[in-house]
Amino acid sequence: MRLSRSAALSSSLLLGAVLALTGSGAAQATETAALDYVALGDSYSSGVGAGSYDSASGDCKRSTKAYPVLWKNANAPSSFAFTACSGARTGDVTANQLGPLSAATDLVSITIGGNDAGFADVMTTCVLESEATCINRVNQAKAYVDTTLPGKLDSVYNAISAKAPAAHVVVLGYPRFYQLNGTCIAGLSENERSAINNASDYLNAATAKRAADHGFTFAGVVPAFTGHEICSGSAWLHSLNWLNIGESYHPTASGQSGGYLPTFRNAA
Repeated sequence: MRLSRSAALSSSLLLGAVLALTGSGAAQATETAALDYVALGDSYSSGVGAGSYDSASGDCKRSTKAYPVLWKNANAPSSFAFTACSGARTGDVTANQLGPLSAATDLVSITIGGNDAGFADVMTTCVLESEATCINRVNQAKAYVDTTLPGKLDSVYNAISAKAPAAHVVVLGYPRFYQLNGTCIAGLSENERSAINNASDYLNAATAKRAADHGFTFAGVVPAFTGHEICSGSAWLHSLNWLNIGESYHPTASGQSGGYLPTFRNAA
């Protein structure tokens, strides 16, 4: 039976659309497979708090559940180097993490700046000291973000560009830590929690500006973590854990897979 002219035309258009979509998908898969990806940064990129640490990474605590590994597993790039390290500051990145970068590097991810700004000391101060001392320490960190951190970020970003001039660089931010007026009935005051959240926003804003000025993509994770902060009842962040201080205030495995991974995937 012969198709009518309109039916034949419709079939032809449908076949063309299928071929176009299939070809596009194949091209996209080939493009992803050809990527050389390097993951840099601090504990938020190494995966501290997510568990399942690679013993070979030692104190850097690189997790198999960290967003760079999850992205690598889903996309199978042609090469993957994971040098992010717990506790890293900007100087540690330039000194110890840039070895895998080259002119062939296509994609770079990084979280950095929180340790330079004294995040760990801020949280320790706020947990152990008075509200006034906590807020004063937060303000000191914000002053550091204003005066000193931009230059340190510039140094890292310049070094990345020099070693990997063709790379698409995704700079990821930090979450807000607390849901205000949430489920927590003890611990920090609401004023302290609000001050810490504001400091995180402050750090993210400064980082986003430096990233943009270098032609990098800033990917904020605050939207992804909204509703999953500490005190939310469905937290993707560890609260204070005296038995494992190092994992306190870091993303859980769910925070990596549900917060950082989709944010990075959308920006990459």
